[in-house]
Amino acid sequence: MVGTNLKAEIMSLMEKRSALEADMNAIIDRLSQSNGPGLSGNLVDSEGFPRTDIDIHLVRSERRRLAELRNDHKEITEKINENIQLLHSARLVPVPTSAKDSGDDGGSNNQNPSILGTVQSASFNNAVPRNSPAAMDVDVIIRRPFAVIDEITDASPAAEDGLQLGDQVLKFGTVEAGDNLLERLAAEGRKNQGNAVPVVIMRQGGLINLAVTPRPWQGRGLLGCHFRML
Repeated sequence: MVGTNLKAEIMSLMEKRSALEADMNAIIDRLSQSNGPGLSGNLVDSEGFPRTDIDIHLVRSERRRLAELRNDHKEITEKINENIQLLHSARLVPVPTSAKDSGDDGGSNNQNPSILGTVQSASFNNAVPRNSPAAMDVDVIIRRPFAVIDEITDASPAAEDGLQLGDQVLKFGTVEAGDNLLERLAAEGRKNQGNAVPVVIMRQGGLINLAVTPRPWQGRGLLGCHFRML
């Protein structure tokens, strides 16, 4: 029952996180429109005057809202991770049976085998079997993203190979998690220039496997996209 409740809460939190991501992507799209200010572009012209081609108040409001959504996204992700750890603990640690439940009547060493067997079965049935569908769902969930693509250029290698704005990256070549992720991602791209790199992403709640080839193109870098660490 504990595992079922935790799993339901995880799925509910993931739905909330997906809604936040949709709002974040909508803001990123608006800020990244042609001639737009982007996520961090200047709001003044070359002479230091406020730009007249954009609504500065709206841009500041959008950027502020995006920062708030990112904070909410981080909090929900942390809660999801906590629940996943609790769920795995519930799966791996059987519920101990008391002396009374196991058939110990007032200090007697005689135990009723049928009662003991029933209690043991019940305690182990509370754990999710490793090969059950529920366990496989959890194994998918626990592979959590470490980065999101918050900028991508049309006709870039990343775009041509199937990556999209808002994709969450679970694996890029040999990079999955850990420290110095940006440096490791850049090194992975340089090391595999001209070669297909296996990439696992999450898009709209589903896992997708892609092969992305870092390569020179008319723009900057070898991919033409920006990874934001989660």
